[in-house]
Amino acid sequence: MPISRFAQHLGMADTSPMSPEELKERLAQMARDLGFGLFGVAPATPPDRAEYIRAWIADGRHGGMEWLARGIDRRLDPQSVLPGARSLIVLGLAYHPPDPADPSGIAAYARGDDYHRVIEPRLRSMAAWLQSQSGAAARAYVDTGPIIERDAAARAGIGWIGKSTMLISHGLGTWFFLAAIITDAALPIDAPAPDRCGRCTRCIVACPTGAIAAPYQLDPRLCIAYLTIEHRGPIPEHLRPAIGTRIFGCDDCLAACPWNRFAQASRESALRPRPLPPLRHLLSLSRAQFDATFVGSPIRRARWEGFLRNVCIALGNSGVPSDIPALESVAASSPPPVPEHALWAIRTILARGHDSKAPPPPHKTHPWHKWPRSIPNPHRAHRCE
Repeated sequence: MPISRFAQHLGMADTSPMSPEELKERLAQMARDLGFGLFGVAPATPPDRAEYIRAWIADGRHGGMEWLARGIDRRLDPQSVLPGARSLIVLGLAYHPPDPADPSGIAAYARGDDYHRVIEPRLRSMAAWLQSQSGAAARAYVDTGPIIERDAAARAGIGWIGKSTMLISHGLGTWFFLAAIITDAALPIDAPAPDRCGRCTRCIVACPTGAIAAPYQLDPRLCIAYLTIEHRGPIPEHLRPAIGTRIFGCDDCLAACPWNRFAQASRESALRPRPLPPLRHLLSLSRAQFDATFVGSPIRRARWEGFLRNVCIALGNSGVPSDIPALESVAASSPPPVPEHALWAIRTILARGHDSKAPPPPHKTHPWHKWPRSIPNPHRAHRCE
């Protein structure tokens, strides 16, 4: 339902008070009307994995995402976000791409418009309706607030945390965004979803860099999504070949999940892929051109320097000698860390010789010499429930 039509709900206030069950059912119906495929309610209490998350931060696994460490106490205590909070409403919006294997090198979630712009108006409308009907306080967040949505979603029953640490839904697979409303309204709580990964290890096997060190154990410092989006500065040279031609994010662990056989392609027109120029042309973008090209896109999260760094790596892994002049140009004129990666790309291309065709990037390799002994043999452990 378009936002303009949904606004009609706001004018349909019932003068008689609703029971918590009725309130929840109306909210669930509104969520469906607005295109959300998942809806659940969790208690506004600390996450079940609070101590694990604290230990994960203490171990430095958050890498350069210092904002996670700074706000960890608030993130782990919903009462510090909204005093008196009693319920967390968690929603999921599908973004399954028509072609998950799109060769653009862009993670599926970022190929269209910024999902925050798509989801936030709908979420605010729901929060406003809840306030108008019940007088309850409500705050809405789309992964920008101090709420750990993934844990809340698991407790709300809309999915379970898989061995990749990503949320998996029985109905949508792995391709969906999460959003949450925290409120002091007492809504009926849903039961957590059971873990249905079984003995499957496909996501672990699929990770090109071994970032999933063990089931349910992710080290973002090795994760291509973290390295190409959140990480500032140079990417370790030994990880660059495994990045292949990815220039923003990585979907390998998501795409490997067998629960995606239930996922349906997103019908959100705003999330349809935008056209993207070839890598060599992306390398020529100035800072202003980068901002203009990706206005309203999640790709701006990587920043101009980080994006050029990523493109250099992709060209190093897939480029040909005719790409070298463009790499030489950015090596001479761009700020750090771009020159280092451009020079690496030039050396890598030259080391391949003068073949007109580059070898395929190592998208599906795994450092088997680092494979944890605690993980079952992946060649015999692909079955899930």
